[in-house]
Amino acid sequence: MPELKTAGLFFITAIAEIVGCYLPYLWLREGKTIWLLVPGALSLAVFAWLLSLHPTAAGRVYAAYGGVYIFTAILWLWAVDGIRPTVWDFVGSSVAILGMAIIMFAPRST
Repeated sequence: MPELKTAGLFFITAIAEIVGCYLPYLWLREGKTIWLLVPGALSLAVFAWLLSLHPTAAGRVYAAYGGVYIFTAILWLWAVDGIRPTVWDFVGSSVAILGMAIIMFAPRST
């Protein structure tokens, strides 16, 4: 169960980061209101806080989190941007998830 909790926390963390970057993107590239920077900044603060909740070394968490971020970004591409991912998007994000699992759940002596 700790593995599922870790993966879920990574997923929520990725959503917070993507939202925190997507809202300024809407302002800069799509001409939306500058007020989107406020919830964007709050989302990035939540992202940083969520990363701090993991009990293992920060470098390992950041490396493993990257795999979940890739997977979540592909889902965002589909759900929010309305662009259907290619087979290669799915293959690449599957490799990233496998990498995350190896990094986070491999047996350790420490």
